[in-house]
Amino acid sequence: MFDTASPFDSGYLDVDPPHRLYWEQCGQRSGAPVVFLHGGPGSGCSATHRRFFDPSFYRAVLFDQRGAGRSRPFASVDRNTTPELVADIERLREHLGIERWLVFGGSWGSTLALAYAEAHPERVTGLVLRGIFLGRPQEIDWFLHGMGTIFPEAHARFTGHLPEAERGNLLDSYLARLNHPAPDIHLAAARSWAGYEGSCSTLLPGPAAAAPSGEDRMALGLARIEAHYMKHDLFLRPGALLDDIGRIRHIPGIIVQGRYDIVCPATTAYALSQAWPEATLKIVPAAGHSALEPAVRDELLASLEQMKTQAAW
Repeated sequence: MFDTASPFDSGYLDVDPPHRLYWEQCGQRSGAPVVFLHGGPGSGCSATHRRFFDPSFYRAVLFDQRGAGRSRPFASVDRNTTPELVADIERLREHLGIERWLVFGGSWGSTLALAYAEAHPERVTGLVLRGIFLGRPQEIDWFLHGMGTIFPEAHARFTGHLPEAERGNLLDSYLARLNHPAPDIHLAAARSWAGYEGSCSTLLPGPAAAAPSGEDRMALGLARIEAHYMKHDLFLRPGALLDDIGRIRHIPGIIVQGRYDIVCPATTAYALSQAWPEATLKIVPAAGHSALEPAVRDELLASLEQMKTQAAW
């Protein structure tokens, strides 16, 4: 990865009240524009994410989505839907005076990237996607239940956080606790949710893998907003992203997928590649879900290098 760069510009963009979005730009002011869409939803951006982008070539735009990271109000699910996030990306593009840009997103970021590109294909020069999540009911069910077939200990901790009487509907029970006004209740639920996801996110799980999501503030934003989106089927009509793929098949695309990604299994990336055969599917043999696993990281860097010549600049 590249050295951590300080932003050359940053600020807040007022969108629909009460939301204000934090954004920053790194690299070259006159470089090729690329927008980074973080995962979750709700996880926010970090300085590490800047390091994917060659500062001698790219003008990288990173921003925290509604309720995430440094955006305000924090962990808010009010007026927080996929169509509103898509509209936010367009507002940010216009605010920064960017005509078209490369879109880079992983996990939930891949969902949002596809939704944005399908809504505004004329604004997208290319797509680099990782750990594909299409928001289908079976993918949400896999997250809540199926991951336990591979990580039974983590799933037992996840379900065990709830009283036995609340385990019949994990999503509703967690959502009630995550939105509870008492900090001791919503923070404990957030730590449990984020710890579960973090424990399943790498090929070789361990305490270090779960730690980044375990910090209380980050955990609350991630867990509350993820549960909110899952409860509403990600605010997408059934099958929308695959049904509308024809709108972007002419756009250069690279799909990077860990073979042993348990959070977002490879079958989803394969389904996307079948619907979008023009895109390049890169299955990374020894990797799970995290963008920071060495093999996934290296493939993402290589994909961004490819896009220097393949994107429709």
